[in-house]
Amino acid sequence: RERNTMTQPLLPKIAAGDSSAIEQFVQRYERVIWWMARQYAGHDAEDAVQDVFLALWQNAGKYDESKAKESTFVGMLARRKMIDRYRKVKRRPVTQDIETAPETTFATAPTLEAEAEAALATRLMRRELRPEQRSVIELSIFEGLSHREIADRTGMPLGTVKTHIRRGLNQLRSVLLQPQGAAA
Repeated sequence: RERNTMTQPLLPKIAAGDSSAIEQFVQRYERVIWWMARQYAGHDAEDAVQDVFLALWQNAGKYDESKAKESTFVGMLARRKMIDRYRKVKRRPVTQDIETAPETTFATAPTLEAEAEAALATRLMRRELRPEQRSVIELSIFEGLSHREIADRTGMPLGTVKTHIRRGLNQLRSVLLQPQGAAA
C-alpha cells in the first residue's frame, strides 16, 4: 500500500536538503506549533515558533519513522523547546527602570525569610495565645501602639496590658524554641 502524500514524513526530506519539503512541513505543523507557543510563551509566541521550527530542521536527521510518527516527534520536540523557553523566562530576573522603581533600601526590603517568619508567628499567635494576649500584641505590632495607647483603646489597666504582652511573647518564644516541626 502506498501512503498518502499528506501523511508521508517530511523530516527525512528536510534532512536530505529538499527545500520544497520545508514549506510543506510549515503548512502541516504551523497551527499546532502556534497553539503551543501561545500556551507556553504568551507574548513571545512568534519567537518561540521560530525557535521550534529551527530546532526541528536542525534535528530532522534524528527522526526515525520506525520509532514514532512524525507528528509525535514534532509535538515532543516542540513541547520540550517551549518548556525550556518557559523555564528560562521564569529564571530571568525582573528588571525595572531605575527612574520608575519605587524607593526601597535593602534595610526595608522584605525578604522571603522574614515573610515566612511573620506568617509562622501569625499562625502561632492564633493557635497558642489567649484572645486578650493576641489582641494586645497585634495592636502593638501591627498598629504600632504604645502600652498606654493600647490600655486607652481597650479599657484595660496599663499593668494588665503589659502582663498580657509579656506573657504572650514569652509563650510564643517558648513555642518557637521547641525542636523543628513542633512549632509549625
